[in-house]
Amino acid sequence: MLQEAELQRSTVYRRCLPGGPWQRLLPGIILMQSSAPTDEQLAVAALLYGGPDSLLTGVEACWRHGLRVGDLRDRRLHLLVPHKHKLLSSGFVIVERTHRMPLPVFRAGLPLAPTRRAALDAARLLRAEEPAAKLLIEAMQRGSCTVDELSEELEQGGQRGSAIPRRLLKEIAQLRSVAELHARHLVRKLSVGPTHWNASLYGPAGQYVGCPDAWWDDVGLAWEIDSVDFHFSRFDYARTLQRNTKYAAAGVTVVQTLPSRLLHEPGGVLAELEAAYRAAAARPRPPVRVEAVAA
Repeated sequence: MLQEAELQRSTVYRRCLPGGPWQRLLPGIILMQSSAPTDEQLAVAALLYGGPDSLLTGVEACWRHGLRVGDLRDRRLHLLVPHKHKLLSSGFVIVERTHRMPLPVFRAGLPLAPTRRAALDAARLLRAEEPAAKLLIEAMQRGSCTVDELSEELEQGGQRGSAIPRRLLKEIAQLRSVAELHARHLVRKLSVGPTHWNASLYGPAGQYVGCPDAWWDDVGLAWEIDSVDFHFSRFDYARTLQRNTKYAAAGVTVVQTLPSRLLHEPGGVLAELEAAYRAAAARPRPPVRVEAVAA
């Protein structure tokens, strides 16, 4: 646009020098102000750099789709461009050339990759399981993606960076939160691990009792990982009281644990579970049956 205005390169260069009124964001992209660019200006600059067929993907796109991404979001932007475009990453923009350009989803006028593609593109660049797992579960809970859809998207893409998300998708297929992923890792240290995860429990008359996060069927012990942040809505907290009443009426022993303790007090959680198992084993098993696939 500046070239169309016949503004000389030397003039643009001088105005973009330190202390000048403009700044160079990316090759060929000038911001005509001296103050720090906003998130919106950075996103527009990235898309201008990528060209008319480019899309935002990764963490930024996930955030714009309404997913909770926490401290994963920074000012690096992941851009998808058609493979035929010979464009390189530059500055704050990570350029990924792809033969599989998805149809854009527009949010606030900006073209984004669909949620499942954006979440997997982000997970492929992460090198740690916990943030990748949290992001994929967030895509399922808030982005309405299924494990099958995410797995299909992953298989259709390249192999680069796919090992962690592929392993996680297999593991979290039956989980309801990233806290349950931590729980599965923790219980490997127990003398007796749970027999089921997310088991549906029914009383002797066929009445529904509950669906604990973990279940020891041999002794009738339930484990619930309770937190507003790790369940589907804040109304679940009110249902906790009703849930515990049903457990008590059915004679089921239940251990409740906050997700934060899985990371910060693992020894204490393990001790509580061991003690609860011994106590449950010392009394008659409650007359409940389970309908679930064994762990």
